[in-house]
Formats: sequence, C-alpha cells, structure tokens
Amino acid sequence: MRILITGAGGQLGKEFTARLSHDNEVLPLSHSQLPLENFQALKERIESFKPDLVINCAAYNKVDQAEEDWESAFTVNARGPLNLAILSQEYKFKLLHFSTDYVFDGEKGDLYEESDPPNPLNQYGRSKLLGERWVMEVAPSSLIFRVSWVYGMGRSNFIYKLLRWAERNEVLRISYDEFSVPTWTGFIVEKSLKALELGLEGIFHLVPSGFTSRFGYAQVILENLGIKKKVIPVSSSTFNLKAKRPFLSAMSSEKLQGILGESFEHWEVYLRKFLRENDLRKL
Repeated sequence: MRILITGAGGQLGKEFTARLSHDNEVLPLSHSQLPLENFQALKERIESFKPDLVINCAAYNKVDQAEEDWESAFTVNARGPLNLAILSQEYKFKLLHFSTDYVFDGEKGDLYEESDPPNPLNQYGRSKLLGERWVMEVAPSSLIFRVSWVYGMGRSNFIYKLLRWAERNEVLRISYDEFSVPTWTGFIVEKSLKALELGLEGIFHLVPSGFTSRFGYAQVILENLGIKKKVIPVSSSTFNLKAKRPFLSAMSSEKLQGILGESFEHWEVYLRKFLRENDLRKL
C-alpha cells in the first residue's frame, strides 16, 4: 500500500511511520516539507505519489497561542484537512484525520460520546471542529478519530513538560480540575490500523478506558519513573492561561470497541508500557 503521512515530524506521525514502513511504501512528510494550506503543492505531491491512504497527523496544538494566532490554528487544523478532503475525492484515496476532545465544553458531567454536540471553549477547539466538519462534508468516507492528551516519543506532551519541571523544581504544582484520558501514540496507531482494515468511516472517539486529572496523571508518571517530588494539587486558574480548558472532556470509546470487538485497557496500562519500553532521555 502507498501511504502518505502528513505532519510526520510529530510524535504521532513518527509512530505511524515506524509501524507502517516495513510492509508499505510510506512517504512521511513534515509540515515544513508539505504545508497542507498550499493546495497546489499538496496536489502535485499527491498526483506524483498516488497514495492509497493519507494519514493526516499535522496539527497546530499550541492551545494558548491559538487564542492570539487564529490564522495559524485555522490554517493547519481546518484549511489543511479541507484541502486533503477535496483531493481525496479527486484522487480516490482514503483519508485518516485526527481531532480532539477539546471540541467539547466539559459541562456534560460524564464521558462524551460521538452523539454529544460539540461546543469548544477555545480557538484551538474551534479550529479542530471546523476541520472535522469540513472533512465529513466534503469526503464522508473519511475516518476521523478524536483523541486526547496524546503522548509518545516527542516533546509536545505532558510527560516531557513534567520531566523538565521536575528537573528544575522540588515542588510541582499541577492542576486538579482538568480531567481527560491520557492516550499513547502506540495505542492510537494500533487501533487506527484495525479500524482501517474494517473500512470504517465517520467520526469515532479513540481513547483508553478510564480518565484522570492532570494531578493524578503526574502522580502516576513520577511514581512509575521513581522520581520523588512533592506534588501539590492546584486550580488551573493558578496558571493564568490564555485559553479556557474544559473541566471534564474525557470521552468514551465504547462505540469503537463494539465495532472492533475488543475492550480497551485502562489508560494506566498503556502509560506503564510506554514508560517501561522507552528511554525518556531521548525525548
């Protein structure tokens, strides 16, 4: 199979590239190599490579910066996926795209299902919601997964930030009032490929079972790595962040589990596996 991976320089793109390169003809391109907003360049690359599948891992995920830089968030998270969707219709390739739990406002008080109406609180969430809606409108045979708190071998994740904070501080202040589901890139890739094999279309939630706060997440990371620091739970308002975050944006993957015929493990199981199998000094 001929597979084009966009945003291949990020942690999810790297995971897909590593997993797929052995048995497929894979073309991994970073955003700098292939900016999705450049429709003509994108079209020429697709026309020359003729992919059967395009996996879009490109994302503008600087949540706070998006509040003041809507154009960048919109360009990467909405216009880029729209361009891919348009070209998927012309060149007949399958499009796999990723969205986020931040399309929800966190007010439900329970796990979000695919049928729940989105209502993003920040510009990042709005840009991602536009992207998924435009993809579905133009190319309804595409597959979109909403994921949350993604981590892997990269620096755009909570684990990397926590370890840097721990290097510089004896006391760590972590928010107790943001809840979601930490999701490993290895988990995302494994379940995505199974879903693609079944020919799934539409929007699905793709997260392990359970959920936690940032505070609880930090405690599990530090405990598993044997790092002894004092961790103090504080309100997220302590940090004066520009973008408002949802209180409880944790999602349910029950719909996808039913289709795949399996039960996803608890998020801690995947986290421990990641921490055990990877040298975090390479982050």
